[in-house]
Amino acid sequence: MAKAKKITKKELEVVNEQQMKMNGMLRSLGVLDVQKQNIHQEILTLNTDIEATKKELEEKYGQVNIDLSDGSYTLIESKDAK
Repeated sequence: MAKAKKITKKELEVVNEQQMKMNGMLRSLGVLDVQKQNIHQEILTLNTDIEATKKELEEKYGQVNIDLSDGSYTLIESKDAK
């Protein structure tokens, strides 16, 4: 049986270091993908909450524009009123 040929110790260190970096980056990318999916779900939930709040406020005040800095509002004129 022929003796297996080997790369140098230094070359092996470089290859192993590069592979470790690649594995770390791929692992990080997987974590980021899960976080991204979680944020998308939170956005969907928040949009549902926002729509419910809009509906509640519209039932109470009618169609209005709300100034988010101080809570004041103005009525939205419908196109039919013009």
